[in-house]
Amino acid sequence: MNTVSNPPTDIFYRRWPELTGSENRAVVLLHRGHEHSGRLQSLVDEFNLPQFTIFAWDARGHGRTPGRRGAAPSAGAMVRDLDTFIRRTIVPQGIPMENIVVIGQSVGSLVAAAWVHDYAPKIRAMVLAAPAFKIKLYVPFARPALRLLCAAIGDMTLRSYVKAKWLTHDRARIRSFTSDPLITRKISAKLLLELDQMAARVVADAAAIIVPTQMLLSGSDFVVEKQPQLDFFEHLGSLLKEKHEFGGFYHDTLGEKDRRAAIGQARRFILQSFQQPCEQRSLLQADKDGATRREFENLTRPLSPGSAAALKFGALRTGINFGGKLSTGLRLGLKTGFDSGSTLDYVYLNKPSGITPLGRLIDRLYLGSIGWRGIRVRKAHVEKLVSRAIDELRRRNAPVRFLDIAAGHGRYVLDALNGQASSVERILLRDWCADNVTQGRALISERSLTSIARFERGDAFDRDSIASIEPKPSIAIVSGLYELFPENAAVRQSLAGLSEAIPSGGYLVYSGQPWHPQLELIARTLASHRGHQPWIMRRRTQAEMDQLVETAGFEKIDQLTDDWGVFTVSLARRAAS
Repeated sequence: MNTVSNPPTDIFYRRWPELTGSENRAVVLLHRGHEHSGRLQSLVDEFNLPQFTIFAWDARGHGRTPGRRGAAPSAGAMVRDLDTFIRRTIVPQGIPMENIVVIGQSVGSLVAAAWVHDYAPKIRAMVLAAPAFKIKLYVPFARPALRLLCAAIGDMTLRSYVKAKWLTHDRARIRSFTSDPLITRKISAKLLLELDQMAARVVADAAAIIVPTQMLLSGSDFVVEKQPQLDFFEHLGSLLKEKHEFGGFYHDTLGEKDRRAAIGQARRFILQSFQQPCEQRSLLQADKDGATRREFENLTRPLSPGSAAALKFGALRTGINFGGKLSTGLRLGLKTGFDSGSTLDYVYLNKPSGITPLGRLIDRLYLGSIGWRGIRVRKAHVEKLVSRAIDELRRRNAPVRFLDIAAGHGRYVLDALNGQASSVERILLRDWCADNVTQGRALISERSLTSIARFERGDAFDRDSIASIEPKPSIAIVSGLYELFPENAAVRQSLAGLSEAIPSGGYLVYSGQPWHPQLELIARTLASHRGHQPWIMRRRTQAEMDQLVETAGFEKIDQLTDDWGVFTVSLARRAAS
């Protein structure tokens, strides 16, 4: 066993055994809430997988990892920690992503499922034991009460009600849980609520998960609800999936007195997953058949006149039209389309404006919606990954030439280069909208970048036009574009043009929208910039978006996701031709 600290995230983890260079397969163990990696030694012994290197971490705020006990900045931060841990600690040790299996327990299972949903890693398989998709809170109205308290006084620390005797029939495990000084019985109320919301999202959209998945459920679980587990399995998009329930088991499925059966099932599933190549089903035709296609078609169907939904959305449209008389943001959206470059530029500025105090209040609420908050986080993530790409090119003494094929006003691109313009040789911004080109040129002039930056009109889906750009760009950005177009054929043409334009070793920064909680509200109430038609979007799962990019000749090397799982930004490297 080896114990080291992971510098990028300051996370404590264990590794069994020492790497010898002869094995390149790994199992990653994720502990339950309140626990830590030291309690997983028995699993390492009982799984008996000598051909695997086994890793286990202490999640943020647990065990020997620093941080407030039982807390994290957000549920999304816990998922980002897992992505960072695997990509920057395990993969660099010579273990490819497709040779990694993740085994989660309880909250660890939820984090694993959210990671696979949000980041679409091409891992070999995952095993989810007693996933905490909905924790049982025995106090009536506990969740709404906690939400009100957190809104009124901020975050607070709760003490877990879970007793060791509710986890397992194994008396030795009960004693060790009770006496372990590294067990934390605390949990942040805010984090508890965020985990609950994340679980609901992952269960509802489990069709997006295509990694081979095994679920191990406890028949007498006093800690988590069973129905969300069954719903998750029913929705799961994996071609290979298994569900096993063990009668009489308490919550600690892999730590029960008779755990041999559960461990045996998981061990068999892991070994069988390596008996064939690591392949996941193709999603390149998901725009023609699949869960997001059916969702899109439902949104395009008119509501029945007089139905409750029709009345609700009709009232919302009336409210938006009224608000547009007072709120600057709503008025701009009604005039140019809520997905226009002008609207996005206004959202980036994030300065509420309107006629009268009521108008400014409406504007503040409008700019504070989850979609626009996510857009601003997306902008920050674009800037971060652009900075990384610039650093990589400069390290190789390669030219830094930028291309954005649908830049809107170009603000987010120019902001991304803030302080680094001196290292940039060329910036080419394009957009199909003539008004965006005009506004973008003014912004370039305002920032005194006319010597290196140019804004021209161009079609983001014209393969030949993109491919013929000279000199060749070394970094291309596509942010907020593909999400607006449901069909994959045009997206593939656009990506093919970028693949031809960017030389080997160059970079592509691309965004995705694998989830949106207000999809129907947007479709039923807001207009697009394209002829003021309803703004109806087809979601692309992260796995689908990544497959489109990979097919074009790029390899994803990093990804950033907001705390709500709405918008993603990924960095891909152009592979050798």
